[in-house]
Order: sequence, then C-alpha cells, then structure tokens
Amino acid sequence: MLENYSNNYDVECQLDTCKTYPAITDSERGEIVCGGCGIILVQNMSDVSYENNGHTPESFMKQSRTGPATSLTMFDQGLSTVIGTNRDSTGKALPHKTKYEFNRLRTWDQRSKSKNTVALSKAFTLLNGMKTKLGIPYNVVESAAYIYRKAVSAKLTRGRTMKSLISASLYAACRENNIPRTLDDIANAGNIERRILSRDLRTIIQKLELTLNPYDTSSFISKISNNLNLKEKTKRDAYDILKRCEQERITAGKNPVGQAAASLYLSCVINNEKISQDKLSTESGVSAVTIRNRSALIKKTLNLVD
Repeated sequence: MLENYSNNYDVECQLDTCKTYPAITDSERGEIVCGGCGIILVQNMSDVSYENNGHTPESFMKQSRTGPATSLTMFDQGLSTVIGTNRDSTGKALPHKTKYEFNRLRTWDQRSKSKNTVALSKAFTLLNGMKTKLGIPYNVVESAAYIYRKAVSAKLTRGRTMKSLISASLYAACRENNIPRTLDDIANAGNIERRILSRDLRTIIQKLELTLNPYDTSSFISKISNNLNLKEKTKRDAYDILKRCEQERITAGKNPVGQAAASLYLSCVINNEKISQDKLSTESGVSAVTIRNRSALIKKTLNLVD
C-alpha cells in the first residue's frame, strides 16, 4: 500500500472503514496520511514549491536553487532541461567550434520532441493567449490545463480541433471557479464558432464526468456594471432587485446574463442613470428583446414603478 515518489496524489486508503475520511498531506515530512487509521499512503513526495521570492530576473538567477515551481500550463511541467545561451558557467563566450556543436544539439533537441509534446506546447501557448485576452486568474488557467490533459489522456482529440478543446476546457474551468465568462466570450477569444464550442463542451462534461454548477448571477452584475462605469448605488440596487427575484423564484431556468442585465437596466431607471437597452445588450452579449422581456417580468412580479 505504501508508495514512494508517487506523482499521483489522488490516493485513498483501502480499508472500508476509512472511505469517509480524507487523506492528510504533510508537506514538511513529504507524506500523505490516512485521516482515519493514520497509515502512510505516500512517502518521499517531491517538493514542487519555489523557495525564492525574487521579483527580478537578476535575483532569480543569483538566489534560486531549485528553479520555479512545476506548472500544468507548461507542456513539460517545467521539468525539462533547456540548452541555454552560448556561454559557459563563468560567463565567458564559448569557442566557435563548441558554439556550433551546441547549436546543432539545440536543433536536434527541438526536432526530437514527440508529437504529443509539440501539440501540448501549441495548446498551452493558445491557452496563455486566451488568458491575457479574457483577464482570467492563474488558478483558473491551471484548472483548464488539468482538464485539457485529462481530455488528451481520454483520447478526445480525435475528430476535434485543438482550439475547440482548449476553449471548452477553459470555459469548464471558469464554471468550476465561478469566473463570469460566457460561451461567446470564450468563442471570440479562441476564434471558433459557438456551436462547435458547445458541442465539445458537452463531450468533455460527459466523458470526463464533470459536475459544473450554474453561474452566480450577481457576478455578471459586477462585470457588466464595472465595464459600463455605473454608480455604486446602481450596482447595489441591482443586487437588491436580483435578490428579490430569487425570493420570488422567477430566475429559475433563465439566462443568468440576461437576468443580470435586466436587473441593472431597472436599477439604472430607478436611479435616473441613462443607459439604453442596446448599450446593455452590446456589453452583456444578450439581445435587447431578452432584456426587455426580463425587465417586464421583474416589474410585474415586484410591482416596480418607473
């Protein structure tokens, strides 16, 4: 039962009485212990942390011993050997003959990489580009890289493009971490069609057995109001309207983005802030007809007066 230097830390105790107890990770000792019986499940774990807190390239080169922490967003997880510049350990330039040999080694090192490695490198380069376009936190990108690696292991890449799979993985990671990004946002950032993204997302959810909770509608209120530079009073009133709608149970089955846009529109009307339905429609990505219908339903249910 005891494992050494295991990279798979999703281990469980084999005793039936310990199924309900979680595994406890002891980072100082490098062990994973069962929370029920106390047996050691994994020992001699590798330390993937990074000990240096330098913020400049110079401090990184001078003070670090272990290098940066491993990351799933790198095709090699940051563990491969890189042939550096044409200088030796003392900083002196290499002789011409040695420099030529190292250039050839660098070329053949690039050519000898497997197809899977090259594919992962291209996919994660695209993922980092989408992260910059959408302003997504680093932990969400890590989750997206983990989901994409699971999709590749499950051989879901056959018959599907790399763009659509990495975009679907990113949307699933946003849903898991409650980061308000719509399918249209992901499709535009990945330069793919929305229907293809939806199709591959359904495949990933089904094959990988993911459980994605619906978005919190209030997060879209914050996103839309910040993009339109609305007043804080307008934002708070929109939260109140949304809370009352949830109490009246008229938000079930409705698009959360449309519900948030309608709440913001009514809040703008109450606070005399001039924002048109077309402007809200452009910013939120839902049609003006949807905002108008949701607003009419909210006004009728909550007895709001212009």
